[in-house]
Amino acid sequence: MTEASTRWRPAVAEPELACPIAPVVDIVFSRWTTPILWVLHEYGRQRFVELARRITTITPKVLTQRLRQLERDGMVTRTQHAEVPPRVEYEITDLGRSLAPLFAGLAEWGAENLDRVHRARATYDADPTRPLPG
Repeated sequence: MTEASTRWRPAVAEPELACPIAPVVDIVFSRWTTPILWVLHEYGRQRFVELARRITTITPKVLTQRLRQLERDGMVTRTQHAEVPPRVEYEITDLGRSLAPLFAGLAEWGAENLDRVHRARATYDADPTRPLPG
């Protein structure tokens, strides 16, 4: 085996997986996960309303669901303070923070390549012989 063929293999091989990074993509790139993790990484500990204000297009119900899933996955911690009124804060964990290089790499890729993607789409969409996606 070459180095290139072993580079992307998971530590525990799952033979039924066609793509070994699929479970990671499912966790990290679920809808709203990246904006939530980015906000917590960028701004630190946040209350629910602060997160909702920073991610303006997310509904409270979906934000609650995603925060629960991120807490379950070990990416976010939830701290409830015994106060009146109750105060709950969310914070990114070391595990969530460990995704920073991945996100930085994606941001770099986007800066270098999104214009090319937009041009390719425009070229494709302008071709009358091709069907539009969707």
